[in-house]
Amino acid sequence: MLSFILRRLGVMVLTMLCLSFVVFFFVNLEPNLRKLAIFQTEMRASSQDLENWLQRNGYRDNFLARYGRWIGVLPKQPVVDPATGAFTPRFRFCDEPAEARFSGVLQGDFGCSTAYRAPVSQRLPEALAATGILMFWVMIVMVPASLLVGVLAGMREGSRLDRSLSFGSIASTATPEYVSGVVFTAIFASWLGWLNGSAATAMTQGVSFYNFTLPVMTMAIYGIGYIARMTRASMAEVMTAQYIRTARLKGLSFGTVVVRHALRNALIAPFTVIMLQFPWLLTGVVVTESIFNYKGFGYLLVQAASNNDIDLVLACGLVAVVLVLATQLISDIGYALLNPRIRVS
Repeated sequence: MLSFILRRLGVMVLTMLCLSFVVFFFVNLEPNLRKLAIFQTEMRASSQDLENWLQRNGYRDNFLARYGRWIGVLPKQPVVDPATGAFTPRFRFCDEPAEARFSGVLQGDFGCSTAYRAPVSQRLPEALAATGILMFWVMIVMVPASLLVGVLAGMREGSRLDRSLSFGSIASTATPEYVSGVVFTAIFASWLGWLNGSAATAMTQGVSFYNFTLPVMTMAIYGIGYIARMTRASMAEVMTAQYIRTARLKGLSFGTVVVRHALRNALIAPFTVIMLQFPWLLTGVVVTESIFNYKGFGYLLVQAASNNDIDLVLACGLVAVVLVLATQLISDIGYALLNPRIRVS
């Protein structure tokens, strides 16, 4: 198991490098660099002024050199002031150094946010913490509800209860976040007036479940249906196994057979699906946080993309890659631990 984990960690590092290189390439395409220069010069500069700004701030340097500086394997070069010839920081509002030094991702420096005029390492943890709390409550609601629905449907395959729960699961899975978010807002907040709090006030008045009701419902409704369908299929397959029939012939009650013999084997496949919900939640929060104006990771990513904040977009992309790879590793390890028939070679 240890050698398997070490090999997977090595593959994760290589995958992160490849994906970060791809993201860095697309983010630094010419249209994006031009938009950044226009944004920084407040849209009053000529084409030559924009080009001079890009050259002065190192965006016209060799692409591999810029990637190496962002990663932290090459030293960042200071900007030369054309008026005095002295070295100056690239962005003064981020307190960047005026001398060459190694300062990149490997050193914990994710760059400077030009939209928020602050270091990325200052803005990103706040957004991740807010989204982490939101995702925690989503998982608390989504996982038990989906497992309960899936187990109940799989226990009685073909029954009226199974058909009803399956229909509800399919309907919830077919409803995207931007539809359910608008529907829940119209029903609970506008028509019924039950929810006076909103996600937008959570960061100013304190994070609480009351503030999270609509965002949690919006994100959980889709995942509940998907996990429930996977659990139902796995449970129905296990209930037809020979060892289940043997347990029933021994005189064990139906509840005992389900809890002691069927449930653990039926949860192996749903466990993998549940772990893979974390990457999906990252994409789901982009839509949900934008709808409810919640200042989390998804909202930050949308703002960074809208304002062409290159360093912030790169940092958000790197975080997403790390989360996806980490959850896949945990999923593989958990699958091997839950299923004793799996052998890691």
